[in-house]
Amino acid sequence: MSDDCSDASEKITQRIHDLGGWRGETLARMRQLIHDACPDVLEEWKWMGTPVFSHAGILCTGEAYKEVVKLTFAKGAALDDPKKLFNSSLEGNVRRAIDIREDEKVNETAFKALIQAAVTANAAKPPKRAASAKKKPAAVAKKKPAAKKKK
Repeated sequence: MSDDCSDASEKITQRIHDLGGWRGETLARMRQLIHDACPDVLEEWKWMGTPVFSHAGILCTGEAYKEVVKLTFAKGAALDDPKKLFNSSLEGNVRRAIDIREDEKVNETAFKALIQAAVTANAAKPPKRAASAKKKPAAVAKKKPAAKKKK
């Protein structure tokens, strides 16, 4: 594990500890399910403090708000969700989210299937590469016709 990865994992662990209560417990449980479904998941810390779980691209983020723990799947709209776990961000064309409220149970088998489907989706389509570092040739400036010399 790289230092960046272990640092991110430590920050996520700290976030769970700082949240405490049902939100910390929920985020910890969902983190474990993500690892169960994808043992080589990469934990990242992005966007000024958001836990991100990746494997060949972002699988999902894990955020905690006052009323919900939200797991947002980067490519959720493309994933089959036969158990209807997605219950938030349903209007978009790309992302989908699962909002988990206090005392709410998540179908663990269905959640792990969503994680595995996200891994498969990321593997099927390589991430877009940054634009080529080659500079485009500068446009050739049109030369003005030479002024005729007056005699």
